Amino acid sequence: MSNKKNKKQGEAAFEEYYLNVFAERWQVLKAALAEEPLYAELKAGGERNYFLDAGSVKAAISLPLKGAEKILDLCAAPGGKTLILASLMDKNAHLISNERSAERKNRLVKVCDEHLPLEIRERVTITCSDGALWCKKETEAYDAILLDAPCSSERHVLADMKYLSIWTQSRIKMLALEQWALLSSAYRLLKHGGKLLYSTCALTPAENDDVVARLFKKFDDVAVLNIDDTAVPDISSLCSVQLPCAEKTKYGYHVLPDRQNGAGPLYYCLITKN
Repeated sequence: MSNKKNKKQGEAAFEEYYLNVFAERWQVLKAALAEEPLYAELKAGGERNYFLDAGSVKAAISLPLKGAEKILDLCAAPGGKTLILASLMDKNAHLISNERSAERKNRLVKVCDEHLPLEIRERVTITCSDGALWCKKETEAYDAILLDAPCSSERHVLADMKYLSIWTQSRIKMLALEQWALLSSAYRLLKHGGKLLYSTCALTPAENDDVVARLFKKFDDVAVLNIDDTAVPDISSLCSVQLPCAEKTKYGYHVLPDRQNGAGPLYYCLITKN
């Protein structure tokens, strides 16, 4: 029965799955996903400004950077969150922005070159490596890590009938395995007392809270931190839009477009190693 369920494909299977997750909220949420996202305009000091989902800004600024000298953006392309981290990090800090795809890494380089001022760009190193394997090279090396993991990105699936027609629930299971490989690697890379922000633009708990839950089964020094919106940095000079609010989940927070003027979906969770 489980195998038959996973083999259901296409729009009807997609609809059934998310209706089961969100119940009566799903139709309103699906309609919001079809609308234009709420974009924020970043003015990072380079020759051009950058536009990204306001929910992504909300997540990125939730990673504490004060006092962090070594910062890692593990899955960084196309680069919006890297711009935020680079703009907010201390003047003695260094940021490594990594992307495993060579093509996407080239895009990341272009974004940083065009949108960051030289004095900040010089403290950003861009690499091309598989984040899931990075922990084999070093461990407990970074004060702050952002992991914006590859995910289902349901907003994009709904916008493209080609992808919607081939959707199956097994896609979520495969992505959750990839997310876990990245998150467990990122956790090994985190220093004791460091901060790790895990985020996705997925809707389902299977790619969000459930992935975080696996950390508690694997490691005995994991803690999840509450995020105080009043303690995040003032980014009024960097960002043009009022940032959305997030709904609390079991471990993290979720910005959903039906209640936040189109921002999101964006899940994020702040983790530390005791």
